Amino acid sequence: MALIRLNNQSISSVTALPSGIDTGKVLQVLQVTSSTSINSSSNSYTDILTLNFTPSATSSKVYLMVTCPTRKRDSSTGDNSLGIRITKDGSNLVDFGRYIAWNNNQDPYAQETASMNYLDSPNTTSQLTYVMQFRSMNAGGVNVNHDISFSSLTAMEIAG
Repeated sequence: MALIRLNNQSISSVTALPSGIDTGKVLQVLQVTSSTSINSSSNSYTDILTLNFTPSATSSKVYLMVTCPTRKRDSSTGDNSLGIRITKDGSNLVDFGRYIAWNNNQDPYAQETASMNYLDSPNTTSQLTYVMQFRSMNAGGVNVNHDISFSSLTAMEIAG
């Protein structure tokens, strides 16, 4: 085993963090995925994924990670753009807005993958329902989970 020397002091091995350092640990991880293709030209939000999550402490943070493959459906409707958001217990938590945009000069089936993160501070130990949603921002045809791709919503509880 290699020996590391800092200021002429030896550190032979570290087997654990010092006691009392409990913040920042990952306490639990849950993930939901879907490969169901969804088409929309609507300006109203459509659900993609739902994740039920129960924090173990009120001081915990919930780190949310979103991955969503998207596609412009066709070029006949003009410019297309797609918005993604996450709701918590039926209320908007974070709106990622006009995340993906295509124009008529692009391939009629242009594809992009949206990846976003958000840190929530729920301050509860009650079950939370997170929902990932999408919408067409300007009535152009858009699609999620096209072909054989899939979207995912991951929640990690981080000790506070």
